[in-house]
Amino acid sequence: MPPAAATEMPKKRIALSFDDIPRGAGAFLDPDNRPAMLIAALRDADVEQAVFFVNPGRIASGDAHEASVEAYVAAGHVIADHTYSHPRLSGTSADAYLANIDRAEAWLKDRPGYRPWFRYPYLDEGGRNKAKRDAVRTGLAERGLANGYVTADGSDWHIEQLAIDARRAGRAIDMDALRDLYVETHVLSAEFSYNLTDRAIGRPIPQVLLLHETDLAALFIGDLVRALRDKGWEIVTIDAAYADPIYDERPDTPIAAGSLVEMLAWEHKVTGMRWFDRNEQAVGARLFRTRVLHQGEAQE
Repeated sequence: MPPAAATEMPKKRIALSFDDIPRGAGAFLDPDNRPAMLIAALRDADVEQAVFFVNPGRIASGDAHEASVEAYVAAGHVIADHTYSHPRLSGTSADAYLANIDRAEAWLKDRPGYRPWFRYPYLDEGGRNKAKRDAVRTGLAERGLANGYVTADGSDWHIEQLAIDARRAGRAIDMDALRDLYVETHVLSAEFSYNLTDRAIGRPIPQVLLLHETDLAALFIGDLVRALRDKGWEIVTIDAAYADPIYDERPDTPIAAGSLVEMLAWEHKVTGMRWFDRNEQAVGARLFRTRVLHQGEAQE
């Protein structure tokens, strides 16, 4: 083997996914203008294809939200199912949950750009209730729907909520620091998942990053993509990512929730840290407070 090949590190690949389409108002942008900004930012960052997981219950026929979904597809991205109205599986019955999915599928499945993937709201696959977990997994298989797993998660929804709360409270927000926190957190989440994947299954996989259709994504996705590439990541299409057989797995864990890699690490009894620390809300809130609002010293 040539020396260069002997020392070459496995390639780091990651695809982008966005939940909660259409999402409500954030702290900074007109939500009707946000999709166009996000599309432009993805184009400028040379992101060929992301996936947008849609809640059709938030969309009226012919409204701006429907036009935004069509615009995502026209820009080369794809769409998939995130339930009709975003219920939490732990808080409803399996039958009601599957009916909610069916309502979303009726809206989605004949549209251009549709993919037969389903992402659980809140990444809640039934919690401790294995009967409910398995009933929904069976229902998805019967409908020809694959689990739209994530592997890397930086709780961008929480950073967004902290920004909304700060804006409402009239606090000064350091936008450069907010950008840096958003970017850094998601790069670290990708790196954490890459390393956890190696510990859990012993080979690299194309990661899937969980994001939401937030103001922060529209403002900072270009910065995030550049930072990922600077760390050696290749941005791949979501079609390429989900083609990896790892995404056919159905982990059996005491609690069915979280990212695929977290659940596989739990199932395989991986020792050491299995959860990205910044997904702890207290940690994220402290970093936001100290770095973005400049209230006290940051504690990493």
